[in-house]
Amino acid sequence: MAFDVEKFMANVTAQNPGEVEFLQAVREVVESLADFLNEHPKYVEYKVLERMVEPERAISFRVPWVDDNGEIQINRGYRVQFNSAIGPYKGGLRFHPAVNLSMMKFLGFEQTFKNSLTTLPMGGGKGGANFDPTGKSDAEVMRFCQSFMTELYRHIGAETDVPAGDVGVGGREIGYLFGQYKRIRNHFTGTLTGKGLEFGGSLIRPEATGFGTVYFAQHMLAEMGDTIEGKTVALSGFGNVAWGAAKKLVELGAKVIAISGPDGYVYIKDGMTPEGVDYMLDLRASNKNIVAPFADKFPGVTFIPGKKAWDAKCDIAFPCAFQNELNLDDAKGLVANGCKMVVETSNMGCTADAVSYLVKTIAFAPGKAANAGGVAVSGLEQSQNAEHISWSAEEVGNKLSFIMKNIHDTCVKYGKEGDKINYVKGANIGGFIKVADAMIAQGLV
Repeated sequence: MAFDVEKFMANVTAQNPGEVEFLQAVREVVESLADFLNEHPKYVEYKVLERMVEPERAISFRVPWVDDNGEIQINRGYRVQFNSAIGPYKGGLRFHPAVNLSMMKFLGFEQTFKNSLTTLPMGGGKGGANFDPTGKSDAEVMRFCQSFMTELYRHIGAETDVPAGDVGVGGREIGYLFGQYKRIRNHFTGTLTGKGLEFGGSLIRPEATGFGTVYFAQHMLAEMGDTIEGKTVALSGFGNVAWGAAKKLVELGAKVIAISGPDGYVYIKDGMTPEGVDYMLDLRASNKNIVAPFADKFPGVTFIPGKKAWDAKCDIAFPCAFQNELNLDDAKGLVANGCKMVVETSNMGCTADAVSYLVKTIAFAPGKAANAGGVAVSGLEQSQNAEHISWSAEEVGNKLSFIMKNIHDTCVKYGKEGDKINYVKGANIGGFIKVADAMIAQGLV
């Protein structure tokens, strides 16, 4: 029974009409798995992929709350519990006005493969709401989080589903969500990760996604006989992920020459300093979602309004902000300017045509592999909570580094194509096998 990509995608498209992000994520996986599935027909026979693209559970709910003017607001919340074959559902919560069911399904589907690659016992899930925390007061954010958790609490638990943060959900939001969960359940448990250190959080969790993606880039460079020291780097975003990446890059001697925001990007001629890395936290805390003030703060920095960081000439690009933020024209511009590597750090940060071009042209790392450091340390936070202990920063950092090396090695194992490595193919096959084998072993559930 041969596996037919187009026939499979036609069925998925018919079942999920209009879900553009989800269908894009599925197609990327399916196309890279096709040859493997035909070489291993048991997965086709058991229709593993047909089951894998269907979430085990998709929950949508109303979130009513009151703003500071006393006006009632209504948002929509989601939790998509995609696959629990290898462990409790695990994945972040995203608060952003663009959040919809398609986005949640794409992120949950990707999370299933990403979590599998970490080798930790975590299934895939994702959730969030079409709520925009930008410009909201702390009191408004708290009231929204409390209302959101008043519905979500009945669907999650330390052995069932363990949410974390994502875009728009940082330490403040996790604190409010955890407080409401504890209040309702009267149970202090590790049901959420990304918590403050004072109440069960893990050291290095805020930096983990950024640190992990840099570790992954280091392993890619080592595979090519190179190092990250002295490389010029462009980053998109200035939030938690970009900050963690910048911090580790500067520490390792790379030269971060660009960071971006919705308003444009700043070009840092001499490279970011540790003081610049620290100021990224101030930018994020300002709640203004603009990067321009960075140029006012530091000499030798130029703000380019309305443009992307990919216009800057660099050796390595790290998309760290949002899905589909780097398109085909961006990819071609980067390569024309001498870029040798793109490390996708946001979830599905590159458009499908950009990925196809980059995989054939330069070294490219998909987000499900490169950005797995965040969920890896979330998993380590779960372990610490379960044991009621706290590991040192060195212990967590060593475990994170070890996990990222294992993920890289898995990608190399399954992605080797002659003298090149197709990291997209390697990540998808490596993530698929563990989940697929567990699904077959557990029967038709």
